[in-house]
Amino acid sequence: MREEKILIVGLNHDTAPVEVRERVAFDRTGLTESLRRLHSLPSVEEGVILSTCNRVEVVAASAREQAAFAEIRNFLAAQESVKGDSGLEGHLYEYSGDAAVRHLFRVAASLDSMVLGEPQVLGQLKEYYVAAHEAGTVGAILHRLFHRSFSVAKRVRTETGIGSGAVSVSSVAVDLAEQIFERLDDKGVMLIGAGEMGDLVARHLQRVGVSSLMVTNRTFERAVELADQFRGTPVRFEDFHRYLTMADLVVGCTSSSEVLLQRETVEKVLKERKQKAMFFIDLGERRNFDPRINGLDNVYLYNIDDLKGVAEQNLQERSNEAQKAEEIVEEEVGGFLRWLDSLDQVPTIVALRQKVEEIRRGELEKSLATSLKGLSEKERQALEDMTSAMVSKILHAPITRLKQQPEDRDEALYIAALKKLFDLEEK
Repeated sequence: MREEKILIVGLNHDTAPVEVRERVAFDRTGLTESLRRLHSLPSVEEGVILSTCNRVEVVAASAREQAAFAEIRNFLAAQESVKGDSGLEGHLYEYSGDAAVRHLFRVAASLDSMVLGEPQVLGQLKEYYVAAHEAGTVGAILHRLFHRSFSVAKRVRTETGIGSGAVSVSSVAVDLAEQIFERLDDKGVMLIGAGEMGDLVARHLQRVGVSSLMVTNRTFERAVELADQFRGTPVRFEDFHRYLTMADLVVGCTSSSEVLLQRETVEKVLKERKQKAMFFIDLGERRNFDPRINGLDNVYLYNIDDLKGVAEQNLQERSNEAQKAEEIVEEEVGGFLRWLDSLDQVPTIVALRQKVEEIRRGELEKSLATSLKGLSEKERQALEDMTSAMVSKILHAPITRLKQQPEDRDEALYIAALKKLFDLEEK
């Protein structure tokens, strides 16, 4: 078996509340540097960082499991806003080997999402893989693992109904707003953030008939683009506070590391609105809104964890499809692990050929120097060809069997047996 193992260390919406997750989240702008710091850890040979509103995970390949786990825990704890490993105690999970592969495949297939079957997670996974690939922190193992996870996600979506009518976090947010207001077509909405999540929220707002939409973004051109697409009004980021008086619903979905709306600002807005109720939905990777605003009269704040209640309503009707998806994941885990084990094939086959060739050549030279000393050059060559052919025929069956991809995992046993029987272990 290969020494390298796939490892995962992380936390998600099930193990840590948003206030913990946001302290560990990685900024997109500094992701390349974070990846290189991860890759520089002594026990980490390959590494990918995943950092979304619902999870922060490190996926790594390492030949030293326990040392790598410790180094990755410290790496996460060293995030600027986390004070020591104890700050994450009880929130982190660790997977290795089969369990790590299974976990990543479930994440890709949206079986581990807050909203079962949401399509957005696959795009995020691809984005973070590409970032790691460009940073040079991905090798053969994680390259194969992530590409296999993409295929698993596609297969699950194709072969099951888990994506039929699936709701993303963005659609759950809009559904929640619709429950709150009963109708949204006569309400003013401000969307803060025009990235992928903002785009999804805007689409769902359009679906429920929102006609008064303001869009703001740090890059004004992107706000204009999204606003034009959904017949909204673009607002410059530095001015958006002045437009809050027209917003009954404010949705934050930026990756900003700073709080964008403080309690004091909302207090002023409420006075201008004559205390007319305002609803805030915070979908940021880190909280966009000061949680203290929830203590104000006529203000209702919902963060990404609050969406769980709405999301859970979808779980029961999708449970049968989820079971089918789990079976696909299990099948694919087995296939990937067989590939991982097969990485021992080439060095084992080479070592076996070299070992037998050394024996053949040694015995042939010994015979040619003693009992067969008088052979002509032509006879010597014939003997050389004959013994080489014998070796090839003897090795053909075991090597062919080793190269096959059996449905079971006997291949690893064959490799181990060959190493033991022919003394191929490294000295």
